[in-house]
Amino acid sequence: MKPIFALVFLAFAATPLLAQDRTPEADMPVIVGAEEIDLDDIAWLKRALVVFADTPADPRYVEQMGYLTARLDALAARDVVVITDTDPAARSELRRKLRPRGFALVLIGKDGVIYLRKPAPWHVREITRSIDKLPMRQQELRDGRAGGS
Repeated sequence: MKPIFALVFLAFAATPLLAQDRTPEADMPVIVGAEEIDLDDIAWLKRALVVFADTPADPRYVEQMGYLTARLDALAARDVVVITDTDPAARSELRRKLRPRGFALVLIGKDGVIYLRKPAPWHVREITRSIDKLPMRQQELRDGRAGGS
């Protein structure tokens, strides 16, 4: 009886350790396409920075993506996932929900609230300053969680 009890106990004790290694946000890339992600999947885990354009050749889109790719580390430290949508004909869920006109930069908090809408490219420094002012980010900093995860 004791060996069976020990085996059952070890099985239950090991389960949380396995779950910790397989968090959904751990394997998530920093930049994803709108068709590859659902905002409900990242709710309370990641902030979404959505970059809209009517075409990938839009100069504002190219400029914005240049700013973002140069400082991905600063965005990752703040639990940001960049979502790109450059195909208006696809009518993605994000495009239907946020209704951009041409180029748009939209910051959505972990709680699903839209905190920022900009019709022009922004430097990562400006984006991170806006994120750092959010109440949830302030709480993460007070709690000593670098990225909040």
